[in-house]
Amino acid sequence: MRESVIYQEILEEGEAKGKTETTRKLALNLLRMGVMSLEQIAEVTELSVEEVQTLQQEIQKS
Repeated sequence: MRESVIYQEILEEGEAKGKTETTRKLALNLLRMGVMSLEQIAEVTELSVEEVQTLQQEIQKS
């Protein structure tokens, strides 16, 4: 029984990481397209404006 609880926790953690990565990629793509403001990207992705600004800085560095 304990193994199934651990397995479920691992699955949930993996799903959360996958969602986070997908959201991050979406925000990066929107930033690269340059068709939306930071506030709009934050609203669409449900990230904070600060998180979107951090991603924008990552793009500018590369």
